[in-house]
Amino acid sequence: MFQFRLPNFSNWSLPTTTTGGIKLPAAPVHDVEERPEKRARTLKHLLKANHINHSIIYNQNRFHNHLPHILSSAYILGAETEQLSHIYDAEGKHLEAWKDSPGEISKHDWREYLGKREYQRAFVDFFEDQMVQCGYDWQELLQEFLLQGKEPLINNLIAGLGHPLIHLGYAQEMGSRTVAIESLALAACFYNDWHVYLDDPKYTKPASSPSDSLFVILERVSHDNKFDGLFEQRGSGNIETLLANPDAAATALEYWNTWEVKRAKEQFAESQKLAVALLVAAQSRTNPDSSQAYDFFAVHLLTTSHAVRVLLPLLPARFHIPLVRQWWLFVLLVYIAQLRPRINIDTIKLVELEGRDWKWVTQCAVEGKYRTDAHFVKSLRCMQEGSRTWGDSNSFYLKAAVKFADDFDGWGGFGPADQALEVEEGGNEGRGVRRFSGQGAGVEE
Repeated sequence: MFQFRLPNFSNWSLPTTTTGGIKLPAAPVHDVEERPEKRARTLKHLLKANHINHSIIYNQNRFHNHLPHILSSAYILGAETEQLSHIYDAEGKHLEAWKDSPGEISKHDWREYLGKREYQRAFVDFFEDQMVQCGYDWQELLQEFLLQGKEPLINNLIAGLGHPLIHLGYAQEMGSRTVAIESLALAACFYNDWHVYLDDPKYTKPASSPSDSLFVILERVSHDNKFDGLFEQRGSGNIETLLANPDAAATALEYWNTWEVKRAKEQFAESQKLAVALLVAAQSRTNPDSSQAYDFFAVHLLTTSHAVRVLLPLLPARFHIPLVRQWWLFVLLVYIAQLRPRINIDTIKLVELEGRDWKWVTQCAVEGKYRTDAHFVKSLRCMQEGSRTWGDSNSFYLKAAVKFADDFDGWGGFGPADQALEVEEGGNEGRGVRRFSGQGAGVEE
């Protein structure tokens, strides 16, 4: 189990009654390193094979290796050995072999290489060496390199579209030191200037009109004309444009500070529903009736939210609110960059289930035509885990999952700077759209 260790303590965690903590039950740990069943052994070997054979970043160090995410999600959803192997083969075709780094990294200079993706192999080697120094205790390794120091890595896990955070969540859910090493390397390689918003207290200040509801705050953002005309199209490049504009950046940070955390657990529950809504219920502001592919960047708001849910019960309480606020900053940056879509929650509430349940959703994820699309499979599992964490008396999570599984036909939301990513993930030639026989997201014929 994932427990950040402090000196002279037997594990990472502190009592969640500590001021500022969010009390949640620990997420299930599937501990594939130790389980003897064939499925677990298969997953363990595939994770290690990926670690040995494929770099964690590829295509000119721009894209992320999602194999641990989809393999783990499919396993948790019940995929059999053959299905796991099929996923590995399908996803592995797009990945790349490791390349040597320009040099080695050592403990006295490792922070000097933060943000340098060309050192990905060197970072993996470095963290593996450090794990030996920790007596192969990878939880102690994570505690040392994520939580310690003046500017700890944990305050920058949303960099790289949140993949370091997502990877870390899967490491803990699967009990995998292999994935944990990769999560540290991703956090190091994608380290960027965003850490200052958490590390420097000057960016956290009382807002003029605080609110305890993220839905309310995003509604205000959607109508704020200070963001009008900043971008012509959606796309990841807009975040850099936003932060480079002093007035727009200041306004975004004002909204970031607007969230007033008074009832931490209830507000975190709302944030998880918001993550679902931003993926499933978002509509174009200019043409709300238009049909558009699901937003590739919005899906990362959901998968990072699930990772936060996994980590919260295991982190010392003093990191709880900063981690959730880091996720909230990520939401704001992506939401504004994607032209502030309107959230129409009725598109979820009015879904007719017609007998479709979580078994049907799982079948779509594991056996459907998008079974090798990492973000599709992860999204459905995140929604299911949300229903398990909070309950689902009004079927919000189930209706969202059914709608998403039924409607999904590839990813959209890409901008001019995302053309290569669009081909890789969203276009007709990419992995986001696979033409199989059958209708909807059902089982392939």
